Amino acid sequence: MTRSIFVALILLLSTPIHAEYTTRVIADDLAFPWSMAFIDDDTIVVATRSGTLERISLSSSERKTLLGTPETYVESQGGYFDLVLDPDFSSNRLVYLALADGPAEANATAIYQAVLGTDGLTALTKIFRVSPSKDTPAHYGGKLAFLADGTLLLTTGDGFEYREAAQDPFSQMGKVLRLKTDGSAPANNPFADGQNGDPYVYSYGHRSPQGLAVSTTGQIWLHEHGPQGGDELNLIRPGNNYGWPATSFGINYSGARITPLTSAEGITPPVTYWTPSIAPSHLLIYQGALFQDWQGSFLVSTLVDQDVKRLTLDDTSLTSSESLFGELGARIRGVHEGPDGVIYLLTDSDPGSVIEVRPKMADSATEP
Repeated sequence: MTRSIFVALILLLSTPIHAEYTTRVIADDLAFPWSMAFIDDDTIVVATRSGTLERISLSSSERKTLLGTPETYVESQGGYFDLVLDPDFSSNRLVYLALADGPAEANATAIYQAVLGTDGLTALTKIFRVSPSKDTPAHYGGKLAFLADGTLLLTTGDGFEYREAAQDPFSQMGKVLRLKTDGSAPANNPFADGQNGDPYVYSYGHRSPQGLAVSTTGQIWLHEHGPQGGDELNLIRPGNNYGWPATSFGINYSGARITPLTSAEGITPPVTYWTPSIAPSHLLIYQGALFQDWQGSFLVSTLVDQDVKRLTLDDTSLTSSESLFGELGARIRGVHEGPDGVIYLLTDSDPGSVIEVRPKMADSATEP
């Protein structure tokens, strides 16, 4: 029995009957699947940290490794980060891929634009690269999200050893950046004139932001890893400072204090935070009809807790939290919503899996 089949059997056999949902493995034997996008109702493309794009059928699990993909710096946290479709994908077939761009001694997060065809990518173009470069393979950020005006957001980390850069508005590290799809900076960014900050900077003071989602009302939500404790959920507003490393609810891995401050004038506090760390890895604001009780919930996948936190909020106040999918016993890297409201999970391992989640009642109703 191969390792991938063994892992799939363990996931299937170890999943208990849950009151709300059932799970099914769609694909396995993926090397650290970190993101996915829905090409149509039956097809996904999965981006792996190891630097491949895998086209997978949801119904048959048929899989193809796509050609024409860009090289990436695969080391520690480096590799392919996020894959999103252009808002006009149905007509232009454009996709955007965030990745670690080498070399090792001068690497950075970059965005590539390409046309997605049946067999792979064409018209591949690097439209943006974070400045300055760094020599650490960590804290890249790399999450992408489109706003309603067609501009693109990119999260960037502080590079782990360059944390003071997060407080420097002229550095693109430790930020949320906003750009056009041609790679240029919009004229209405907070520091567009370059006098008080970099023209691409939308918000700053971030450590390692790995969750990014835009609500139906246009609110921008982000979660980020704290150090030892202090993971945060933030509501992002243009030009605001979110504190790192001037303020933090966490401590250094050595046990030493990073800062005595958890709040300060001019710094936007988190909506909520987690101590000890849960290691949040992806953020989905669920809008589907299949899980009616979950509509509007924030689903936060985690690596340390190995679950998905379902958060409910009243405006900007957290009202409840529950743990989902912990029975899988896996580091969950991604939580995604399909076109029909089905939820898909990505497990952060090699081999990693794509797992489908459906409501138990809906699943039972289809049985003869």
